Amino acid sequence: MTAVWKSIATPLADAAPFAIRAERASDVVAREALLDASFGEGRHARTCQRLRDGRAPAEGLAFSAVHKGKLVGTVRLWHVSAGGIPALVLGPLAVDASCRKLGIGAALMQHALASAKARGHGAVILRGDAAYYARFGFSAEQTGGLALPGPFEPERLLAVELRDGALDSAAGMIVATGAKARRPRRASKAASRLHKAA
Repeated sequence: MTAVWKSIATPLADAAPFAIRAERASDVVAREALLDASFGEGRHARTCQRLRDGRAPAEGLAFSAVHKGKLVGTVRLWHVSAGGIPALVLGPLAVDASCRKLGIGAALMQHALASAKARGHGAVILRGDAAYYARFGFSAEQTGGLALPGPFEPERLLAVELRDGALDSAAGMIVATGAKARRPRRASKAASRLHKAA
């Protein structure tokens, strides 16, 4: 499914619409470059990365934003247990610096939350700036009893319930529960032997 969004943040003549679509295998290189540019190469050491390492995103909940034929935004959601309660963790959310005034980040967030709700998920958790994410319904009200596997600022651990009461008794460590990521297929032994013989 592809959603086309018109830019609402700026009246510039070159502010063409952008599309949000399901992430594709062909997006990997551009997505990783965007994440490196947005968060730096140390992004793999961040606390929330522990919830993604070796895991696949939740089915149907990884999205790319495309503007003028170029991948300019990404967001993914991941299965976790929030102290024993099934939930999703959102992140990372990134938008190319040249497109940050087009409303792509907000559109990706709204699309991701609507898709998660449509798939029957009860809550989404993230680590981020409360002032920015409050407009999407996120707050620290339901996360006081939760912890991340590494250092974090409790006031930056935020959640939004997609179903009333989904996090009412949430307490304890947030741990990854999603499917293991598929590793790229290795060359077959026969292909390997041919390569060595060449």
